[in-house]
Amino acid sequence: MSDSSTRDSFHSRLGFVLAAAGAAIGLGNIWGFPTQAANNGGGAFLVVYLIVTVLLALPALYAEVTIGNQAQTNPVSALTKACGDKLSKLGHGAGIIGIIGALMMLSFYTIVAGWMLAHALAAVFELIGLQQISLWLSTSSTLRNLLFTPIFIVLSAAIVFQGVHSGIERWSARLMPLLLIMMLGLIIYMLQQEGAQAGLALYLVPDFSQITEPTLVISAMGQAFFSLAIGVGAMMAYGSYIPKGKGIGKLVLSITLLDTFIAFIAGLLIIPALFVAQHNGQTVFIDGNLVGGGQLIFSILPTLFNEMGTMGLVVSLLFFSLLSIAALTSTISTTEVPVAYLIEDKSMSRKQATYFTSGIVFIASLLVIIFFEPLFELVIQLLTTILQPLMSLFYFIVIGWLWQRGNKLTDLAELNNKTSLKLLGFYLRFICPVLLMIVFVNVAF
Repeated sequence: MSDSSTRDSFHSRLGFVLAAAGAAIGLGNIWGFPTQAANNGGGAFLVVYLIVTVLLALPALYAEVTIGNQAQTNPVSALTKACGDKLSKLGHGAGIIGIIGALMMLSFYTIVAGWMLAHALAAVFELIGLQQISLWLSTSSTLRNLLFTPIFIVLSAAIVFQGVHSGIERWSARLMPLLLIMMLGLIIYMLQQEGAQAGLALYLVPDFSQITEPTLVISAMGQAFFSLAIGVGAMMAYGSYIPKGKGIGKLVLSITLLDTFIAFIAGLLIIPALFVAQHNGQTVFIDGNLVGGGQLIFSILPTLFNEMGTMGLVVSLLFFSLLSIAALTSTISTTEVPVAYLIEDKSMSRKQATYFTSGIVFIASLLVIIFFEPLFELVIQLLTTILQPLMSLFYFIVIGWLWQRGNKLTDLAELNNKTSLKLLGFYLRFICPVLLMIVFVNVAF
């Protein structure tokens, strides 16, 4: 295991926040959140989502980042150390499961990210008059997946290969502001279209009678929890790259606020866009449910953009480029999880670890592409409804019950001086596991 003093690291608090927020801000925020909101009461869903983010997702993120920060090593070694000598094998096994989860996520996420990149290029070819190429790029096919999935794997690897500061931190500092600027520009444009105000009203004016609907509450709990990329070790790895005692609570709060803000403004873009499409004659809702569910951005929105003429193609290019950037910041962080493990526990160079990880991801993605029908949805379900919540439950158990040595939450002298820590410790030990079990039981079963 490498000496923590020689480890690469983030060079600024802002760099860490942008990188960690980039890890959390992905397709789940910009694609998944608005879809869930539109399907579950709009404003009512937003209210419940914000409440659950504070009650459950924020503490879960704090637990994961804190374990990594205190251990100053990769997630496998961090959990091994945190569980102590008697339960070190349990911690090591959980860390390995987290790496498997990261690889599972990359196996399907790189495929979906490739779709975004293909649609962005489709707009470019349409603009320059090459309609046949544009049509091929915007039409789902195995060949398209085989071409664009490796492209995205290589893009992620190229950044991770450069290291934490030179690669992840530097590119996050470039990509995150660009993502925000593009999103705000698209929102301003979309809100000026006819029909957008109806979508805005659905999204921002909650019907409080729906807030107690069980399906709405469960959907909001699941979305709030999964949107912060908790449970696959990415946040633990990032937490290990900042020095101890740097105000982890404030950093985690900053990440959560930025992640939630992006999800919120994504709703300001997608939901009004759906109502613009509906105003233009497209069938968007049937019996109150979105047509095609999560696939709507590949059917309804491209049709809407095409109806807008040349400006619509520019909007399409910006929109799918935005989603590509969001996907890239997430795949970077997830790729770093196995890479950090291979560097520190298996004594590989960063170059070797990046190549090896990318090769494994390519093989896994290839299997999903070849056996798309049985595997794609299955891998997503296993990861998001079983592995992620169970891993996060384990983090709560570790930080609340198993982690004694050097843990401020169980240090009596520290607790006596800070009542807030005592309350936080109680909340993480007792309340969070119960809340998370409720989410797990309802989402998984």
